[in-house]
Amino acid sequence: MKNTIRSGNHFGFLCYDINELEHSKQVNLPKVSVVMPLKGFGEHNLHNWRSQITSLYGGPLEFLFVVDSIEDPAYHAVSRLLAEYEDDLDARVIVAGPSTTCSQKIHNQLVGVEKMHKDSKYVLFLDDDVRLHPGSIGALTAEMEKNPEIFIQTGYPLDLPSGSLGSYCIYEYHMPCSMGFATGGKTFFLWGGCMMMHADDFRTDKHGVVSELRDGGYSDDMTLAAIAGANKRLITSPPVAVFPHPLASDLSFSRYWNYLRKQTFVLESYTTKVNWIMNRALFSSHCYLSWGFVAPYFMATIHVAAALRCYYKGYAPEDTTFISTGLLLASCLTVCTTLELLSMWNLTRIEVHLCNLLSPEAPQLSLASYNWFLVFIAMLVDNFLYPISAFRSHFSQSINWSGIRYHLKDGKIHKIDRPKGKGPKFTDLGGKRLYGKKGGQHTASLLYSLSRSLAHWRQPKKYDV
Repeated sequence: MKNTIRSGNHFGFLCYDINELEHSKQVNLPKVSVVMPLKGFGEHNLHNWRSQITSLYGGPLEFLFVVDSIEDPAYHAVSRLLAEYEDDLDARVIVAGPSTTCSQKIHNQLVGVEKMHKDSKYVLFLDDDVRLHPGSIGALTAEMEKNPEIFIQTGYPLDLPSGSLGSYCIYEYHMPCSMGFATGGKTFFLWGGCMMMHADDFRTDKHGVVSELRDGGYSDDMTLAAIAGANKRLITSPPVAVFPHPLASDLSFSRYWNYLRKQTFVLESYTTKVNWIMNRALFSSHCYLSWGFVAPYFMATIHVAAALRCYYKGYAPEDTTFISTGLLLASCLTVCTTLELLSMWNLTRIEVHLCNLLSPEAPQLSLASYNWFLVFIAMLVDNFLYPISAFRSHFSQSINWSGIRYHLKDGKIHKIDRPKGKGPKFTDLGGKRLYGKKGGQHTASLLYSLSRSLAHWRQPKKYDV
């Protein structure tokens, strides 16, 4: 991309070959339907939605924002936003109603697919916390056109921690997603925040993509990844599909824990026996490696404490041979930790630079706001808590997701409880308000939230710059 810019193509962030921007080629681009399941409204949503609907994709686009009811604050917030672009945008808000056989997110996605235009060639599923680059939709579509064998294209988040320990735990948890960059674009797992697929696959229920999701599906990305694996279909990730993912400024540790619970609960859902075996293998290896990561630090702490005790007690050198061996091992662990943090810093640096190149019009991201001591603490906390959360998910077989409790049986959702009283007020990562006034227009609190988000979009905070 830098080379194309140096050679005179200042639109390298859109495409490497400037000839691709000619009108004769742009008018032949396929139609894409963008489906966004929404839940709640928070501080980053306006900015994220604007980045999505102001894409510089040259072909026909339609945007389908899907909510479960007009009580959702997202309904009025996105309606107001779309009213600003009503003459320049093919977009609408769809009320899907409550889910009965699958998770609410999957239900919203499937309703969006049912409502998409009959001429759409591709469907792009986006979460409402994804901040797109101007050329993202074009880049994803170009890859699909280049290789029709692609079943799903995905992308990955670049978390922007807000400063709390919980936000750094999320950043550390998502870092392994970036391994897609090391596989030449081919991968075997998905991030549900960004998935592009052939629209006809849903129209014809190819490989059971609709029925598997609809009939008891809990996780959209895990279900689709299992279908791809079972049918030996290709999943890819272009190198430009990395998206800034700002985390809530008030993301508390309890919200992180709730998020981790939802992530580990995913391993309890499955579609086939092979998928169940793979999930059990992931469950076992992840738990083993997580506590295997934490244990050396626990032992190193004991060795250092013992060495300090020997020093202050004045033990003879011949009595501290074992302690010296322990300190040598602790020193090796320090070197390994330093190398790991340097690797994470370097990968984050590259992703930040890539995002800045892909969005030259946006406020530039920076590594200056990252606290690497908190990154280290987050690695310990996240790896210590993961097995605890995984075992709890295994034995509970139920989870509360945005105020709705889902119960699994044989890897599928078989019961959905919607409590009469309202559940949690906010979602985990985005700090989004989940409830509004039923059937009404904006409340005072929602107006405040809207104005706050608009101000944030115009003057991004430090962690967005």
